[in-house]
Amino acid sequence: MRVERLSLVGFRSYPALEVAFPAGPQLVIGRNAAGKTNLLEALVVLALGHSHRTSGDVEMIGWDAPFARLEAHVGSVGPGRDELEVVLARPGTATTRKRVKVNGVPRRASALSAALRAVVFAPEDMLLVSGSPSLRRALLDMLLAQQVAEGAATLTTYARALQQRNTLLRRIREGEASPDEMRYWDDVVVEQGGRIVAWRLAALEAMATPLAEAHAEIAPGEDRLSLRYETNAPPADGESAVDALRRRLTETSEKELWNGSTLVGPHRDDMVFEMAGRPLSSFASRGQQRTAILALKLAQLDVLAARDGRPPLLLLDDVFSELDPERRAHLVRRIGELPQTFVTTTTLDDLDPLLVSASTAWRVEPGRLELAG
Repeated sequence: MRVERLSLVGFRSYPALEVAFPAGPQLVIGRNAAGKTNLLEALVVLALGHSHRTSGDVEMIGWDAPFARLEAHVGSVGPGRDELEVVLARPGTATTRKRVKVNGVPRRASALSAALRAVVFAPEDMLLVSGSPSLRRALLDMLLAQQVAEGAATLTTYARALQQRNTLLRRIREGEASPDEMRYWDDVVVEQGGRIVAWRLAALEAMATPLAEAHAEIAPGEDRLSLRYETNAPPADGESAVDALRRRLTETSEKELWNGSTLVGPHRDDMVFEMAGRPLSSFASRGQQRTAILALKLAQLDVLAARDGRPPLLLLDDVFSELDPERRAHLVRRIGELPQTFVTTTTLDDLDPLLVSASTAWRVEPGRLELAG
């Protein structure tokens, strides 16, 4: 997959941008806050329908703009091209809802990933092993939304049901609602949450071999790297994920009323990096953690490419400065195998000379993107 043309209006720091990209690596060079990450974020929105940096669409609309429009012409290996459009609008304007079109036809946001998929590697990903569980859940769900046709819609339905259920829990606690009203939201949370858990488990299973192989290539002397799903609703013998979640909701009902929030479900689960049966976060050096994270990103590429044989877009947001020369070399090799990659950097000194020589270089200034001289 590759983005042949990108058009932005009123998006973040870009009042108006129209640019055509060739195949191969694209180097996006500029100082901090010039708009490099905003450019990658626009590509993520066109792939997922939402940002990987914020949950609020309004935050992506330019300061004095009533709306933001993102458009891309996407090509892939073989014939055919898709035209994608996402429009974000401020509340109170004529178009108050997000609008998504694929080839001129209004679609759900989940339809975007059929045309454009992306793997993002950003500095905050360096905390995946030892950081907050929310980082690992976000990574899993980003993969899920692009791997499973109904994934994005199910994640959205679950999040909305969770919000409604938490509101109802607080109203029941205050005596403003009846516990009988909980049954409907319990059913939605259990059904959608069970599907999410099952899909996450399948995603981890699909990543197991690519992850182990990538890690063995980067760190041949170390034990096998694996991922384990850690759930707060583990199934008992013969239970499905749905049955286990329903049972745990019953078991925690009094505590949930006291807290006014839902305490079990996929929004509280985690993914654990393990080596030789031990959590990596408990013993791994900084270098070992970065090796594991790089292997995970390479495994994501393989899993998404396996969906239909089309490698996804790789977006590298100023991560080369975080890697040593050996790890950079592994990443450069994989970049060379992909139809297109976007790499942001503040200086070419952080990049492999082979990558620089094989790339198209762009210079970013606030609101502008131009070919580097």
